[in-house]
Amino acid sequence: MQSIRTKDGTEIFYKDWGSGQPIVFHHGWPLCGDDWDTQMQFFLDQGYRVIAHDRRGHGRSTQTATGNEMDTYAADVAALVAHLDLRDAIHVGHSTGGGEATRYVAQHGKGRVAKLVLIGAVPPLMLKTDANPGGLPKDVFDGIRKGVAENRAACYWDFPIPFYSFNREGTPVVEAIRANWWRQGMMGGIKAQYDCVAAFSETDFTQDLKSIEVPTLVMHGDDDQIVPIADSALLSAKLLRNATLKVYPGFPHGMCTTHAEVINRDLLAFFRS
Repeated sequence: MQSIRTKDGTEIFYKDWGSGQPIVFHHGWPLCGDDWDTQMQFFLDQGYRVIAHDRRGHGRSTQTATGNEMDTYAADVAALVAHLDLRDAIHVGHSTGGGEATRYVAQHGKGRVAKLVLIGAVPPLMLKTDANPGGLPKDVFDGIRKGVAENRAACYWDFPIPFYSFNREGTPVVEAIRANWWRQGMMGGIKAQYDCVAAFSETDFTQDLKSIEVPTLVMHGDDDQIVPIADSALLSAKLLRNATLKVYPGFPHGMCTTHAEVINRDLLAFFRS
């Protein structure tokens, strides 16, 4: 397996296929780089170099007890980018990976990044605070932590239902998609995944977004039950200097899987623009 070792000894697993302009994919919680399979294959066939890593504590990377927060996640990506000497790269982040990609581009990406894509992404801030009254109450995230701590397998079996909007009328559960989500989640370490709930919900990316200058595509389904659109994409698009917002009526949080043909088409158009 391909991996790099970070300064604290963490092994970060990654896939790196093809040649051409590099695309770096950042996955959501509690998944791994495999969640980008459909996009990796599609863009490899389009002549791009495709890279997907497993965040520390997730997938095949080290099951870390420390460093499970956004600054370290971004530093891990910077280490991978430096190791591969990636330039003119496009970074694509989904959900928690959107936060990771945002922090990386803002703090480490100068001179290396061509474009950024945020899909169903957590920025600017998920948690409800006095300054962010439209966010979700802390009880929501405490409930996720409780589920992970007490019965992670059961929690991860149930979570794909709202993730893919399988609870909507006329949208049957696709058991293969559900099982693949569960498989990816169970590959990681419970401590890192537990800690990551705070990382994706409590990190404020407002200043990161304001500082990003590269063209950014913000994509979000308006039936996203995991990261509600009103307090995420609609605000991020206003904070970014050079943003294009695309809202997908009825699409779920996991739209890269359920509506891959549409998402891949729109990504390709943005990459080529």
